[in-house]
Amino acid sequence: MSGHSKWSTIKRKKGKLDAARGKIFTKLIKEITVAARAGGGDEAANPRLRTAVLSAKAQNMPADNIKRGILKGTGEIPGVVYEETTYEGYGPGGVALYLECMTDNKQRTVADIRHLLSKYGGNLGENGCVGYLFQRQGQIQIPTEGVDEEALMELALEKGAENFENEGDMFSITTGASDMLAMRDDLEAAGFKIESSETIQTPSMMVTLDEDTAIKFLKLYDALDDCEDVQKVWGNFDIPDDVMAKLSDE
Repeated sequence: MSGHSKWSTIKRKKGKLDAARGKIFTKLIKEITVAARAGGGDEAANPRLRTAVLSAKAQNMPADNIKRGILKGTGEIPGVVYEETTYEGYGPGGVALYLECMTDNKQRTVADIRHLLSKYGGNLGENGCVGYLFQRQGQIQIPTEGVDEEALMELALEKGAENFENEGDMFSITTGASDMLAMRDDLEAAGFKIESSETIQTPSMMVTLDEDTAIKFLKLYDALDDCEDVQKVWGNFDIPDDVMAKLSDE
């Protein structure tokens, strides 16, 4: 299993916990609002908004919440204005970190991120210090249960998938960022059930972590992901299978 697959697995598990706490709704509403402000409230004409709404529906967000988020973005009802920003830095073991944030107060956000990185063995870098290591792509995930892997892989590759991977409980299909929604439509039309679709930052090289460093890194990841202004955390880490098994048992 590749480091990218483990990253996806960890994010899914954390996402379920966040959903239970309602935290994931806050991040999704921010994305819906910003997407609507940037490209308008029509999902058909705004791919980013459509992606955000699909993600919200996948988490069973009420339709009224989604509608309010869109209306706040278009200015039809009042709401907080969020600014998009990114931060880059390093975690334990030299893991490159790329953080996507939405905030109404950049000074607060950068102070919070610097504090968390320092507390958990990382440090904040200059913009551009690690960004070149990541490529923006699309990712579609489909539950493996009851699915013909060969048929799915054949269709995905035929439609232009850049990578296809079996992650155990999920098939992960990587596409170009701008091709993701068309791929999703093709897969749904063929009868496949989509678990999630999102834009991701794929690292071009990985850093392998031993058990102690992996524990430290995952604590930092949790802390950053819990920060209210951080939308997504990306890192170029790889955890060997034997270490991953130990961490999963703890």
